[in-house]
Amino acid sequence: MSADAATLAVYAAHGLAYADRIRADAPDAALSAFMALLPAGASVLDLGCGPGQDSAFLTAAGFRPDPVDASAEMVALARSRHGLDARLGDFDGLTAEDTYDGIWANFSLLHAARADLPRHLGACVRALRPGGLLHVAMKTGRGERRDGFGRFYAYITADELRGLVEAAGAQVVHVEEGAGSGLSDSIEPFVVIRARKSDTP
Repeated sequence: MSADAATLAVYAAHGLAYADRIRADAPDAALSAFMALLPAGASVLDLGCGPGQDSAFLTAAGFRPDPVDASAEMVALARSRHGLDARLGDFDGLTAEDTYDGIWANFSLLHAARADLPRHLGACVRALRPGGLLHVAMKTGRGERRDGFGRFYAYITADELRGLVEAAGAQVVHVEEGAGSGLSDSIEPFVVIRARKSDTP
C-alpha cells in the first residue's frame, strides 16, 4: 500500500496543531538514548519526520539527519520551522543501501499496512551501514483500523515487531513498552525497539 490518502489529508488539515501538540524543548528519552549510541557526525534517516522536530534535535547534537515525509505539509513545516532540507518521500521510496549510520522511524511505520511491514523493515536494514542503528516505535495491539481523525493505523505486539525486525536482518538490543498520546488526546500503548544491523556483510 502506498501512502494512505486519508491519512495524508488529516496531516494536511491538522499539521500545525500536530506540530504544536508534540513541541518540546529537548529530545525525549527515546531520542536521547538513540543519539547516545550513534557515532559522532552520524548520518540519520528520519523516516516520517513530521514537522521536523527530531531532525532539529539531531542537527543540534552534531548529526546529519535526512528528514523525509510523505506529507507535503509536514515537509513544508520541517523546512519553515527548523530550516531543514526535508524532502517528500514514502516508505516505498527507500531504496538506499549501506547509506545511513542510523534510521529513526518514530511512530511512522504504524501508518503502513501490516502486510507491508516486512518489506519496509527489510528496506530499512538494507539502507543501514554495517553496525547501523535502527529505531522503530509503533502502537501496540492487533489488526488495522482508523482513528477518530480518519488516519490509518496498523497495530502490532512487541513480540511481533521484534520478530519482524530480526527477520529483516537486525539484532534487537532494546525493547521498551509504554503509553502516550499524540494528535489525539487518547492514551494508547506503544513499543520502542532499537536494533543493530550486523557489522559484517
